[in-house]
Amino acid sequence: MSTEQPPIDGVFAHIDANRDSFIARLMDYVRHPSISAQNKGIREVSELLVEMLAGLGMEVEAVPTNNHPMVLGRRGSDPSKPTVLLYGHYDVQPPEPYEEWLSPPFEPTIRDGRIYARGVGDNKGQHFAQLLAIESHLAVNGTLPCNVIVLLEGEEEIGSPHIAEFVAEHAARLKADLVVTSDGPLHPSGAPMVVFGVRGMASFDLVARTAGNDAHSGNHGGLMPNAIWTLVHLLATMKRPDGTITIDGLHDPVLLVSEQERAAAAALPLDVEGYKRDMGLTALDQPDDRPFYERLMFYPTLTINGLHGGYGGEGSKSVLPCEATAKCDIRLVEAMTPDQVLDAVEAHVKRHAPTVRMIRRGGMLPSKTPMDSPFTAPLVDAVVAARGVEPLLVPSLGGSLPDYVFTKTLGIPAFVIPYANADESNHAPNENLKIDLFIAGIRTGAALLDQLGRMSR
Repeated sequence: MSTEQPPIDGVFAHIDANRDSFIARLMDYVRHPSISAQNKGIREVSELLVEMLAGLGMEVEAVPTNNHPMVLGRRGSDPSKPTVLLYGHYDVQPPEPYEEWLSPPFEPTIRDGRIYARGVGDNKGQHFAQLLAIESHLAVNGTLPCNVIVLLEGEEEIGSPHIAEFVAEHAARLKADLVVTSDGPLHPSGAPMVVFGVRGMASFDLVARTAGNDAHSGNHGGLMPNAIWTLVHLLATMKRPDGTITIDGLHDPVLLVSEQERAAAAALPLDVEGYKRDMGLTALDQPDDRPFYERLMFYPTLTINGLHGGYGGEGSKSVLPCEATAKCDIRLVEAMTPDQVLDAVEAHVKRHAPTVRMIRRGGMLPSKTPMDSPFTAPLVDAVVAARGVEPLLVPSLGGSLPDYVFTKTLGIPAFVIPYANADESNHAPNENLKIDLFIAGIRTGAALLDQLGRMSR
């Protein structure tokens, strides 16, 4: 059942007419540093956002956490209309190394139809597009098609350490029917996407110490155990050359993949040879017979992030290392948890190398929204209305976002609809956002509110 709504054409016309102004305002926004890892500019940008949201007629405040504040705003409380929570983050990555930027990271510059600046793609340009979509509806119609909550986090780039307790504490204020995050890049083909899930992550260190100090590899070789070999042998028990992870209990909670999800993954555009060429690969990782996108969506992975010990300087040094460390992460799929995974790893280590110490580094839960959600059709229709093309339906991203606080804590569906170009260089020098995609993002955000407004709760 739908409700009567004004046509979206007038809002699109307003967006097109204000293109230059919107670009200038985005450039002004990204001039303000907000580096969470260095606590630079966070307070100033949170205050700037409070001012922006208040200008949209929202009830808004910067809610304190034990570190950086969450900016929380709301407009609309019509019980007959859906409520959408728009999530984003206002913190950005450190810009170093400065010498690799072609223009200063906080002096936005336009080159070849792109804005170059730290944070322009990740995530300021994308959540600013959502705010301009709200503004455009208000400018044309004086009201919003549905109820809107905006949550902008200041700690996403340092792992969202406080979002779980914040969402649990403020669940009543965050009560919504769905969550939409606009973050990350479009598909490498350039196609828009609607994403239904993300993988989680668990991180840990393995530390082997076999003696009080390093020793001469000749005088003590064959007598003193080598700490690096201790770790190498342990790591080899965790994953076979064919790619099988052999940690008992690790896979126990993993849910079966639905035929709809498998078909959606198989339908995504794919250029394996192009991917290998871009990455400088001669072959993909094992197992050979595992489909490309299924590797990223439906299976856990075990990664050795770094292996450290002994001598690594110029030339050679005949040393027998007494200590070595391996830093690892495991990407999680539904319904794995960091605690369950780290318990399994710890049991494996005690069984195969009891002298090795394991240090838990924490993690993030995965998130999954059913592809047959009642909100799938209106989200797809919104992308089509704004961009004129059907979006790709992506069961899960390979990376991690804190969507679990919405799907598991609030118990509502969560979707990711990215606006940035695939080559946005987020987290790297020369981060950029294509201007046409920024404007398309505003249009998509406006169409999203329009389509949700046509639904009846």
